[in-house]
Amino acid sequence: MSPESDDRGADASESGELADAAAALDAARSRLTSVPAEVVVTNHAFGLYELAAIHLSAADPDLESARLAIDALSHLVDGLGPRLGVEHATLTEALSTLRMAYVSVSRPG
Repeated sequence: MSPESDDRGADASESGELADAAAALDAARSRLTSVPAEVVVTNHAFGLYELAAIHLSAADPDLESARLAIDALSHLVDGLGPRLGVEHATLTEALSTLRMAYVSVSRPG
């Protein structure tokens, strides 16, 4: 096999991989457009809640990372308010719980 044919095989393989990636991206876009935006945003908000909780509950809590996640969640919850839909009240309560946990963990002794 000549080096030239090896290059064509590699190009074809890369081209196939790119086509597969493009198809996967199109499928993901299609799935996202079928879900209301408030559901996607609230899922991300719950992810921020989990991130903050993980940092607060670590053996050696990472307060700076927890605060960043709490602040990000706060901007979503307080900034979007009822636009978050049915999960707004749950997220408001979760944010309050995180804030109290942060204060508790950050106190010395």
